[in-house]
Amino acid sequence: MSHNRLDAAATLPGEDFSRVALTAVSIELLQKLWKQHGPLMFHQSGGCCDGSSPMCYPAGEFITGDSDVLLGLFDIGDRERPQPLEFWMSREQFNYWSHTHLTVDVVNGRGSGFSVESPEGKRFLIRSTLMDWNVSTV
Repeated sequence: MSHNRLDAAATLPGEDFSRVALTAVSIELLQKLWKQHGPLMFHQSGGCCDGSSPMCYPAGEFITGDSDVLLGLFDIGDRERPQPLEFWMSREQFNYWSHTHLTVDVVNGRGSGFSVESPEGKRFLIRSTLMDWNVSTV
């Protein structure tokens, strides 16, 4: 992890680069939420309302399947206490975002009531940049 962000481990077959990262402030909030809720996960869909925001759930609460892509795997813990966190995206949404690198950040404001950060007065959001290397779609 650099001081500014943590890159996810590559999870897509044939790829050796990170597609998603966490800012330092998002890691800080996630570690606080982990203490309250236990293991966590992200899911990014393309639905209405807050569906385009990354939603943070207790791990396993959002059921993923063939219509989802595991974009990255983080460890927000330390050597003594690993804290794995998966970042999932709907396959349909991935088809639109496949040429971008995503960074999960935090801003003040109220997100969706379904995402665990909502009561904190903060919300996760995605910042994206175009990737400049060859990528494939799943």
